Amino acid sequence: MLQIQTRWLLIVGGLSFALSACAPKGTLWQGYVQEGKSFYLQGRYTEAEKMYQAALREAEHYGPNDPRVADILHNLALLYKTQGRYAEAEAFYKRAIAIDEKALGPNHPSVATSLNNLALLYKVQQRYKEAEPLYLWALSIREKTLGPDHPEVASSLNNLAGLYEEQERYKEAETLYKKAIAIWERSVGPNHPYVAAGLQNYALLLRKMDREEEASKIEARAQEILNRGLQSRR
Repeated sequence: MLQIQTRWLLIVGGLSFALSACAPKGTLWQGYVQEGKSFYLQGRYTEAEKMYQAALREAEHYGPNDPRVADILHNLALLYKTQGRYAEAEAFYKRAIAIDEKALGPNHPSVATSLNNLALLYKVQQRYKEAEPLYLWALSIREKTLGPDHPEVASSLNNLAGLYEEQERYKEAETLYKKAIAIWERSVGPNHPYVAAGLQNYALLLRKMDREEEASKIEARAQEILNRGLQSRR
């Protein structure tokens, strides 16, 4: 099921490199983050944590409320979530949200992404009552700052629909899935992979509602979009 988004701190240049003591101070933290991400993707979580912690120490030289600190906290929180260390992940997400609100303002799109990530953490733990207001808060920020037809608004609707689906609030979930798909169709085009993912999510919901015929048609359309994308890349 499509879940959007995790705030990876993306660094240009794909290869891992050895960190040097003579590296410029302003880029040392970025090197640690890149190393940490590389270790994370390899499943080497202990090494990843050490690199992220080193990056955090370097970034904190810019001040405890610098957005760079928040980015690294997100990476650490994702690492802890992956390991099932939920309490630690929650603490880091909350700290990152507080920093973003101070540094960027409470209605910045990055705050919405942070709220979404914390909501997803709660969803994984089936803490639905705590997740719902965060998803709604993120949705509100995105609608205000990005406009009602932005792809990230559709992402928020999709994620909220997934939360309702897990609670068997199927009618509410259906309304949101359909709205998310419509926004993606307008904003990124009817043949975009986001549309295909939204259709697949909706089809799964319809099957839970014993609406097999509708689900099959929607699933076929999703597959057609995905096949078209594969052909265009050949």
